[in-house]
Amino acid sequence: MNDRSKTVSVSHIAALISGEVIGDPDKLVSRAAAFEQADERSITFGDKPAILKKLADCRAGAVVVPETFDAPCAATLIRCKQPRLAFAKIMELFNARKRSISGISAAAIIGRGFECGEAVVVGGNAFIGENVTMGARVVVHPGVYIGDGVRIGEDTEIFPNVTVMDQCVIGRRVIIHPGTVIGSDGFGFTPEGVRHRKIPQTGIVEIEDDVEIGACNTIDRATFGRTLIGEGTKTDNMVHIAHNVSIGAHSIIVAQVGIAGSATIGSHVTIAGQAGIGGHLQIGDGAIVGPQAGVARTIAPGRVVSGTPEMDHRTWLRVQRVIPQLPELKKQIFELEKRLRSLEKGMDAHSDPSSDE
Repeated sequence: MNDRSKTVSVSHIAALISGEVIGDPDKLVSRAAAFEQADERSITFGDKPAILKKLADCRAGAVVVPETFDAPCAATLIRCKQPRLAFAKIMELFNARKRSISGISAAAIIGRGFECGEAVVVGGNAFIGENVTMGARVVVHPGVYIGDGVRIGEDTEIFPNVTVMDQCVIGRRVIIHPGTVIGSDGFGFTPEGVRHRKIPQTGIVEIEDDVEIGACNTIDRATFGRTLIGEGTKTDNMVHIAHNVSIGAHSIIVAQVGIAGSATIGSHVTIAGQAGIGGHLQIGDGAIVGPQAGVARTIAPGRVVSGTPEMDHRTWLRVQRVIPQLPELKKQIFELEKRLRSLEKGMDAHSDPSSDE
């Protein structure tokens, strides 16, 4: 929620984002707003030509723009290198999170051997197993389940109805959104006659510092060892990460992605929505996997792939342009085949000696 009592000057904001003020540095603003909804007390941003063309009609008190922007404008401007990143910092300024709970609720269930740092918050109906350790300022919202032996780093926040199963390790400044399950059993079975025998899943999930996990993710524990989510990686909602997957640092995993067991995802990788990654594959550092792609082969670092099966993104774009034409192309090929057969019959008849009689 916006902190309506916070009012700051444009010069203060410019200092925060290392920007240059064009206009009134003493102008006061009290909220961050979308371009179309901004008013005289708002600050907004524009970083695309289509938006920048509309600045003359913008009612905002201040606008963050690229440092190269020099068109005349009635609004006070703050020019900076990365307007979108700068505006994210401004939104944090006006939208500081306020805790609705404090301390450890008497309605929480706390197991033996619990250790925690200062200013830890545990909401009502949360369950904390035995020998759990939490760093300072951890926030555990109501309805969270924390299994035995879990370790959680300082300043981590776990939202309602999250489950963290036994022995898993959560780093510092991690955010886990509602409904996510960390450390459920990996999908491991082997045939036993006509049945499927379960393979014990004895490993853990380890989530490193500054990771953010979306709502309703499922991250399976390893069969042996660990399933790893690297530092700074962000996952969207409804992502599934199977057992023994390893994801590097600062990667982006978008909604409804599925990553099969023992796949290795590099650092700074982007996997777009609904893509599927096969088991035991490697996705190299900096690779981009397009939406709904089906990846069945290892992807080299830096490659951009799309489609099912995956292919170079530029090839996939050409393929997509051809697909709507396939019915007409099929018809044309059928007609050409008919003409070819007719020509071949004519040539056969011409070469037959009996046809000259």
